[in-house]
Amino acid sequence: MKTPSKRSRAALVGLTAGSLALLAACGSGETQAADGSSSGDGDKTIAFSPLALKIPAMKGLSEGVTHYGDSKGYEVLVQDPNLDPQKQVTDLQSVIESGRVAGAWAISVDASSMKALVEKAQAAEVPLILNGTPELYGLSGPQAGLAFSTIDYVAQGKAIGEELGNCINEKLDGKAQVIMEESAPGTAGKEEIETAAKEALAATAPDAEIVANVVTNDRAQTQTDVGSALQGHPDVQAVLGNNDEGALGAIGAFKSAGKDLTCLTEAGGNDEVLAAVKKGDIYASVALQFEADMAQSFDALVAMIEDPSIEGTQMTVPQKVIKAEG
Repeated sequence: MKTPSKRSRAALVGLTAGSLALLAACGSGETQAADGSSSGDGDKTIAFSPLALKIPAMKGLSEGVTHYGDSKGYEVLVQDPNLDPQKQVTDLQSVIESGRVAGAWAISVDASSMKALVEKAQAAEVPLILNGTPELYGLSGPQAGLAFSTIDYVAQGKAIGEELGNCINEKLDGKAQVIMEESAPGTAGKEEIETAAKEALAATAPDAEIVANVVTNDRAQTQTDVGSALQGHPDVQAVLGNNDEGALGAIGAFKSAGKDLTCLTEAGGNDEVLAAVKKGDIYASVALQFEADMAQSFDALVAMIEDPSIEGTQMTVPQKVIKAEG
């Protein structure tokens, strides 16, 4: 989830980075050897292919999946595509065609590169869980042996905008200049999130005004860019954030400028962000509940393994608005 696409990486790393770290449960994953070999019963083995194990969130998720799989009687064979879409396809194809695994769960580096693999898995009757929607893989909908998990971007954007409006009404008498953080062009869900967020903010706090837009990058760059926006708009007290690193970068920018950031909302909810919510630096985080998503995805894969005739479903990652008061 060619070179790794900015769209898939931003969607699944930017929005989820750190949130998945809570899944680093007991037990360590078995990482596949270079030749794809490993001990175990193929009928009770599942391959898990995240974006890259060098990403802490993905490493934490792999450990959580391994532990959860063990509790269900399944060995989890963790692969490491290292953000290389071709390596991801090759490694998965190896264990599927050899009969090494009964099913696989992949967080695709690039969904478009997975189409041939999906066809091979269907032919081999090896069920798959994939991120995103069927359309990304050239399919018209879920099918037997294929299930998908995605984020409800509209709901996410609406919640971010509504909560910022609530904060402005509560703490700034309904009036505020706002810096809006945006995702880079091509990021999955960009249009849905940002349109819903702006509409919800306008409906909740009509007198709030977006006076500057900043494209989020990493935390350091976002801090620099928000700081630059503050120089042109020194009266800004609110930020419509989009992800964890962007929100934390905004906090850093205001602190460096010696200014109060009264209202900040965002989506993601990693441990650092949740600590900032508790401290009061962030008014609300729309936290993606990846532990619940992990369980529903793994259970859906096991169900398809046990009954290949089951048609896969389109799952949605649960979300929860977390504020300082609970």
